[in-house]
Amino acid sequence: MATFSQSTVDKGSDSAIDFCCSPCQEHKNDQWAEFYCQKFYCAECVTLYGQLFGKHVTYGRGDTSKWPVSKVVEDFLQKYDLHAGKHIEMYCNDHSQMCCTNCAFLNHR
Repeated sequence: MATFSQSTVDKGSDSAIDFCCSPCQEHKNDQWAEFYCQKFYCAECVTLYGQLFGKHVTYGRGDTSKWPVSKVVEDFLQKYDLHAGKHIEMYCNDHSQMCCTNCAFLNHR
């Protein structure tokens, strides 16, 4: 799945790295990903990737809607604050509220 890097804006920089190049990150180098095709690639790595897998379609920054959601973002979106360790699992139509199974059983019958 996609790798999400913490925003550098928090560290005082004007730029933010949202997705890191997968091959670069394996070599402990946080390089901004410019393309996606099964993994994330910077401009340098996508050239090498294209030489090996020329028929694969790569999606650039203009097509980020076709990129997968990173695991960190997915976990953040599913995090449920009322019960530690639980994820959002259900939606209660009566209360217009998302909840975990514990809350659904106790509060949303």
